[in-house]
Amino acid sequence: MTGREIDLRHHGDAEIGDGLADFAVNVRTGMPPAWLADRIRASVADLAAYPDQRAARRAVARRHGRSVEEVLLTAGAAEAFVLLARVLEPERAVVVHPQFTEPEAALRAAGHDVERAVLGADFVLDPAAVPDGADLVVIGNPTNPTSVLHPAAAVAALARPGRTVVVDEAFMDCVPGEPESLAARLPAGVVVIRSLTKTWGLAGLRAGYVLAAPGLVARLAEAQPLWAVSTPALVAVEECSAPEAVAEAEKWAVELGTERDRLAAELTGRGLYVVPGARASFLCVRIPDALGIRALLRQRGYAVRRGDTFPGLGPDWLRIAVRDRTSNDALLEVMGELGI
Repeated sequence: MTGREIDLRHHGDAEIGDGLADFAVNVRTGMPPAWLADRIRASVADLAAYPDQRAARRAVARRHGRSVEEVLLTAGAAEAFVLLARVLEPERAVVVHPQFTEPEAALRAAGHDVERAVLGADFVLDPAAVPDGADLVVIGNPTNPTSVLHPAAAVAALARPGRTVVVDEAFMDCVPGEPESLAARLPAGVVVIRSLTKTWGLAGLRAGYVLAAPGLVARLAEAQPLWAVSTPALVAVEECSAPEAVAEAEKWAVELGTERDRLAAELTGRGLYVVPGARASFLCVRIPDALGIRALLRQRGYAVRRGDTFPGLGPDWLRIAVRDRTSNDALLEVMGELGI
């Protein structure tokens, strides 16, 4: 499936507005924590100097058991997708959908043709769905917007000589223990992209990184503007990669899982279809006339993410971020008043 008929540049931030409770953006609310905000504020004293990535790169390398040469720091995951689109020269690029649309948008903007491998109704990866001739494959894990976590073995099975497999793990720290992550394994030909945006509430800071073979990292670095990652972002990368921060994120992931499962059960109990086995910080929900429901919720002060801008979904899908229990219950109450 190909084409530009879907607005690939529509993201959750376009859904929010003044006075709306935000269930549209997949960024953890109430963040960053005080200790992290203090360190970021303190870094302002060093802004006269050019950013120095060395400490942050070492911290990421230690976090995932990689060498420093396998780490490229980026201004968020979005920059990583743009750099890959500029550096790689695929003859047959395939994006596995439904998933975050920015990788496909970046590839198209760089002049590449893109094919779409759309997963079946359960949205679980079948490596056979990817054409044998693909020399670039992009997949999310866990996947935005479906919240499906693919087995590491299935993702790794996509790798083969002459093919680059890009795995967007922006939501992997939502999964306690990260058992399906390829960051520490990094099979040959696999590129892993990570982000600090979601768990630490740093969308405005732009902090992420790429894990890849040293040769590809070097090529990406050549294409990257000088000093692309700011000093405050480098401080955040270093701090969030520390063992204490990883442990804190793990604790949150456990708590998130409990509340996510409760919210999913509540919605399912109302006769809605929630994509099963959700493992990220959001739920993908099928509901008749989802766009109409979205509009009604906006009138009542709640923003949710439309699903029809994700290839492989359509007008009967919504993505709903998981918030704290009180906020989730308030949304459920309004949905009940609307007969949902």
